Amino acid sequence: MIGTFKGFRIHEIDGKIVARMEPLTIDDLAPGEVVVRVQYSDINYKDALAATGAGRILRKYPLVGGIDLAGVVESSTDARYRPGDAVLATGCGLSEAHDGGYAEFARLKGEWVIPMPPGLDAYTAMSLGTAGFTAALAIHRMEHNGQSPQNGPVVVTGATGGVGSIAIDMLAGRGYEVIAVTGKAGSVDYLRALGAAQVLLRGEVDHGKRPLEAARYAGAIDNVGGDTLTWLTRTVDNWGNIASIGLTGGAELRTTVMPFIIRGVNLLGINSAATLRPMRLVVWNRIATDLKPRHLDRIVTRTLGFDELPQAFQAYLDGTVTGRTVVKIGAGA
Repeated sequence: MIGTFKGFRIHEIDGKIVARMEPLTIDDLAPGEVVVRVQYSDINYKDALAATGAGRILRKYPLVGGIDLAGVVESSTDARYRPGDAVLATGCGLSEAHDGGYAEFARLKGEWVIPMPPGLDAYTAMSLGTAGFTAALAIHRMEHNGQSPQNGPVVVTGATGGVGSIAIDMLAGRGYEVIAVTGKAGSVDYLRALGAAQVLLRGEVDHGKRPLEAARYAGAIDNVGGDTLTWLTRTVDNWGNIASIGLTGGAELRTTVMPFIIRGVNLLGINSAATLRPMRLVVWNRIATDLKPRHLDRIVTRTLGFDELPQAFQAYLDGTVTGRTVVKIGAGA
């Protein structure tokens, strides 16, 4: 029987966000068919927004934070899972409308739980987490739409973040020529080590003004949005794919229909949180096989103990984090 355990819970008190470690029981958690003993989680930008109140992420309070988790099944009323099964979960409304992974136990709906693919373990899965799943989903959708290394270079913006770093590693491993775009001049060596053939500094990129500029790229994975995404629509070549993931540079897109009707450019929206289970299973299988990153030892720049978690979020808001952070949650990790 599970007694009291520790969790990082987010409250709204008198209109302010208050997040803290506190004792929990299983009855405190949102309902679900599968109870998981959590071994590892991670930190995403979305987690920092939720924990600090810098973004209105949660749709109900209180909730345990953390949009990702990996561990072993403790108990299950879903016949697909048995105690001891290694599993993971990412997105699916965790830390938005359902208690997430920042606790020693999680209770989840069976549809959200993914069996750990052969070739991955809990630590590796959380080294990737939502960031890795999102990068892989973008590549999977681009390739489903005709992207291939033979078409030419793929540009990755927001390159030092979790999604960008993993996307560079995955693309390079697949044989793509990768061009990284970053605002961090000190990260050039890091990005080249991941497989970037060229690194462009964001402040030196000429976005141009015409609806169509000279075609330079066969495709793009964009973590920035705003003017950067506009620039990509102008410069991606015929039948290229742009996977739109982030909006740190703004939510507004100022472009014309010309890239889409003259060059046949495809703008693919990537929503990893709402990806349906059949696609999740396919993408996680690819992450464990042909999209498995080669340089996770470089991308995972820190591993924190659970008690260190509350102090870790501000660096994400300040934009000083490079790579990925794994959080060791419970026993057996």
